[in-house]
Amino acid sequence: MHVVVQKSAEAVARAVADILVEAVARQPALVLGLPTGRTPIGLYRELVARHRDRRIDFGQVTAFNIDEFVGLPSGHPGTYAVYMAHHLYRHVNLSPKRIHLPASDARDPRKEAQRYEGAIRAAGGIDLLVLGIGSNGHIGFNEPGASLVADTHVARLAPATRRSNADAFGGDVRRVPGQGITMGTGTLLRARHVVLMAMGNQKANVVARALEGPITTKVPASLLQAHPNVTVVLDRAAAAKLST
Repeated sequence: MHVVVQKSAEAVARAVADILVEAVARQPALVLGLPTGRTPIGLYRELVARHRDRRIDFGQVTAFNIDEFVGLPSGHPGTYAVYMAHHLYRHVNLSPKRIHLPASDARDPRKEAQRYEGAIRAAGGIDLLVLGIGSNGHIGFNEPGASLVADTHVARLAPATRRSNADAFGGDVRRVPGQGITMGTGTLLRARHVVLMAMGNQKANVVARALEGPITTKVPASLLQAHPNVTVVLDRAAAAKLST
């Protein structure tokens, strides 16, 4: 695990964008796994700017989003599909045929999860996965628990996760769906390179637990300690509780 500490959140976004630019230049048909939430917004802003400057070409890239809410109609402003279109997809030359998200309006979410897992496997798996970390240690919608599910599945969202997504639902946590479709921990750990990014002092405790604590399903991000190729990019605030 390679840990890089940057001076600011903006520097974290630039550093992770550098990793993606270099990876796509090296492997134009890269398969990306991409996150949502507040953490990657600066990263997506950087990628859009670099695409406009012709420093990155998404023409052959395939993108799989890590998760999506269950039970929202297509086009609902709270979906991650709308989030990704707004922050990245509509601004770069990613082919619509190469953009993949679970269907938020699937009639059978469990079958949709199985379909999505199959699509990831058919693409050859994830080459480069970008992750954020939840305040409770979740990655994707893989919440802390006695056990974790390996493959893409329907997950029940923890109250903390629903609260952190309330802004997209008018600030009303009651409107945030209680379930989501998410890549499982096995799906995530099969990625060939994982980049974990975190910013802010509110993430310092969970970052320390994930990187330096025991590997436990109570902190799903701690499973990344067992991955052979992880880059962690933090700002100084998120790194404040690390021992080294």
